Amino acid sequence: MSTHINDSIRLEAAGENALILYFSDNKQATAVITPELSSKVYQAEQLIRQHLSAEIIDLIPSYASILVVFNLLEIDHHHLRNKIKKLLKPCDNSNSRPGRLIELPAYYSLESGVDLERIAKHAKLSVEQVIDLHQGQEYRVYAIGFAPGFAYLGEVDERIAMPRLATPRLKVPKGAVAIADRQTAVYPAESPGGWNIIALCPLDMFNAQAKPIMPIVVGDRVKFIAIDRLQYLELGGKLP
Repeated sequence: MSTHINDSIRLEAAGENALILYFSDNKQATAVITPELSSKVYQAEQLIRQHLSAEIIDLIPSYASILVVFNLLEIDHHHLRNKIKKLLKPCDNSNSRPGRLIELPAYYSLESGVDLERIAKHAKLSVEQVIDLHQGQEYRVYAIGFAPGFAYLGEVDERIAMPRLATPRLKVPKGAVAIADRQTAVYPAESPGGWNIIALCPLDMFNAQAKPIMPIVVGDRVKFIAIDRLQYLELGGKLP
């Protein structure tokens, strides 16, 4: 059953103990990337965490949706649906605050960014210009997925947007800063991947033993700060 909370939020059942909030009429919510929708998602997530923490097991925000997993021992679908509807009905995105600004160090070089030259050639720019464009703006954290700590950041300057590799690499190093289409991300662990690598970040993007386990969350803003090779190694970075 679908419930419209207001003109922009729709609520649907998503399993025995889960509901999903859509902030767009398009059910393929992950295909929507706009700062306005991201702000609505961020505001709603904060309100639910603040007011319904006793009933909620987990909240999983994405580009334009939030999956709400709840404790059946505390509440059922009907009552949680009514609580969320009451909580979010007056939700006004114009009053939402921007997320935190997080600075991530990045070692840009031909050594650490194996695809830098190819991107520069494709864009008809110098390597230095590609680096300047990438670190010259803030990115919004739209979603976290694929792997724990893998944050989808957007949007990259269209001049350096690049499609995914036709054949993904079998091994992308931990900390690889990469571009796919108009998104950028940091690989939290060594894994296969098809994004274009332009730098390496020495920070842990996911650590199950740390608090918090991730340095960034959906709704935050990210800015990359260029560092040199020595700084990268001093911060704990490792070269592949």
